[in-house]
Formats: sequence, structure tokens, C-alpha cells
Amino acid sequence: MDYREHNWTQIPDLAGRVAVVPLGSMEQHGRHLPLLTDSMIGTEMVRRAQAELGDRAIFLPMLWLGASDHHRRFPGTITLNVETYTRVVSDVVESLVRSGFTRVLVLNSHGGNILAGKRAVYDVRMRHHDRRDLWLVFATWYELAAGQIAALDELEQRRVSHASELETSMILRLRPELVNMAAAAGTNFDFPSAFYSPDSRGEMRVAVYPPLDARTESGALGRPELATPEKGETLFSVAVAEVVALVREIASWPVLEPA
Repeated sequence: MDYREHNWTQIPDLAGRVAVVPLGSMEQHGRHLPLLTDSMIGTEMVRRAQAELGDRAIFLPMLWLGASDHHRRFPGTITLNVETYTRVVSDVVESLVRSGFTRVLVLNSHGGNILAGKRAVYDVRMRHHDRRDLWLVFATWYELAAGQIAALDELEQRRVSHASELETSMILRLRPELVNMAAAAGTNFDFPSAFYSPDSRGEMRVAVYPPLDARTESGALGRPELATPEKGETLFSVAVAEVVALVREIASWPVLEPA
């Protein structure tokens, strides 16, 4: 269901459904992908999930403006700082709670939104500390589907990184006319760590926040030149399946009571 297509008198009747808040960004994605890449990927996931879920969930419009301070050295990036973005997401979720929704999924498509998005969901939940019926959930699609993505034999890179093989394949599947494959090139690191990978291809067991221009001159990571629309379709399929499974499960979660 599409939140935008209902009037205010219908909202109490919709409150028994999972409300899904999609988050994206407007930022550079290398020399080969459009600025709205993350939002385009998230919007397509919402379209597919909505078709599968029908009236089990209600989807808000994509919040295309994200937290992208680490991209600001590259022209084209439009960003809110983390504090402002946290407040924006918090106010959106709070609005849904005040409208009567008890199950809200914030579905994220941009890595820079994770810190602020989790804090926003936490802040709203703590504001309603005594509500046992309230389920507020934050999820990023490529973390939800990390195991399924890692198992795809056709991919060289088994984790999503910025403007790499995976994101490029997904935009090739959606809007191939917006992809300049002749300019598709990313940065790769041979980095001596068992805990951190600057290009996200290896282990990422700690949080490190170098700006993107400290890691790549092109604005892209990995090997986007390996992208194909077929890989993009596979990625959408496995990721959307996990999003749908999560929404269905959230809808069934019982009121939480202390054991």
C-alpha cells in the first residue's frame, strides 16, 4: 500500500500494518553512476516489496536526502549533517507513532545514514519507554541480505561498497541509459588488516570513518567495470526477498513482555 494515496481519516484504520520508511541519498557515485543511485535502488526495492506484500504494509515516499558528509568534497553531493538527519528521521518516526502505528521499519539504502538512522529509532523508542506494543526497527538492505549476497557465485565482490560492481549492476538493471560504463573504474586496496577494509571488500569488524576522498580519487570503490544488468536483477531478487520476509515477521511479533 502507498501511504500517499490515503487521506487522513483512513490513517487509524491503517495503523495495524507495518509502516515502512525508505531512506536514500543524493551524492556522487563515481564518474559512471547518477547522483540518486541509492535512492533509485531503494525505490525499486520498495516497488517490488509493495507488489508482494499488498495491504500487509504501507510504504512512505523515499526520503531522498541523506547524511553524506563524507562525500562533500565531490560536487553534486547534497547532504544534511548527522545531527540534523538524526532529528529528521526521528521526527518522521515520531509522526507515525503519534498517528497510531505500532510497527515501523526504517529501510535504509545508504551507508552514511546508518549511524543517524539507528540513533533516531533508538531515541523515539526511548521516548516511549513504557510502550510494550511498540516495534521500531532499522535495517539496511545490504546488511539484511549480506549472507545471500556473499553466496552469489557470479559476483567477484561479495559485499556492497560504494559505486562498485553491485550498485552499478543494479542501476544497469534499472536505468542503463544513466550508466557510463566507459568511465566505470574504482579504487581497490591491499590493506593489511583483519578488522577493516577501506574498499569494503574484506573484513569490516570495526567502525572507521575516513572521508571518501581519502580512499578514492574517482569517487568509486571496487570493480564497477564487472557490472551487468543480470547481476543487478539477481541482487534485487535476493534483497527484496529478505525485505519482504522481515516485514512479514515484524507484522507477527507479539507484544514484548519481560520473562
